[in-house]
Amino acid sequence: MTTLHTTEADGSAVLVDGEHVTALGPYEDLAAAHPSVRVRRWPGILTPGLLNPYGPEILEHTYHPDPREADTYGTVPIGGARAREIFRADPSRLGASARRGVQRLFAHGTVALAGELRAKPVLEVAQRSGLVFAARPDRLPGPVSLSPKPLVLLPGLAVGGPARFAVFDVADRAELVRRGASTCVATVLGGRLVYRGR
Repeated sequence: MTTLHTTEADGSAVLVDGEHVTALGPYEDLAAAHPSVRVRRWPGILTPGLLNPYGPEILEHTYHPDPREADTYGTVPIGGARAREIFRADPSRLGASARRGVQRLFAHGTVALAGELRAKPVLEVAQRSGLVFAARPDRLPGPVSLSPKPLVLLPGLAVGGPARFAVFDVADRAELVRRGASTCVATVLGGRLVYRGR
């Protein structure tokens, strides 16, 4: 299905057909040229999405509790020795935790990961999710985070390129840098809306 995504902050738009970007430009121009397509309006700005350099740390070394486990594990990710203890006690938790971790990454506008994933269930989850794999920077930006600083934006969208982007509820990129990736309201991978904020 062809979908036109547009943002309020600058009126930019991207036309997506299947897995690819078919047009870029001002919303008025694209809407006039494609009057019958579905339109998704988002607050903020449209970006090419983020690269998170901490793939192994977030998906293999952190336990992302199931909401049904809130009484036992709480609701925030668990790292360090406690995560290792949880995975050692029940290795089958690794894949399910990685699925929840991927959802957290999507909720932060992540469309690409860096770092070598070594655990087979985690690698399978990441590959099925549609995340792109990239080279890890020589120097990591700081502590492990879903919203690392500095944020690493992917190269710009291009007509004919993959429909892979994220929308953040901010006025401009400077505000995105200031407020971080938790301002994400939508993430699209392979033309599919994989995250939509409330």
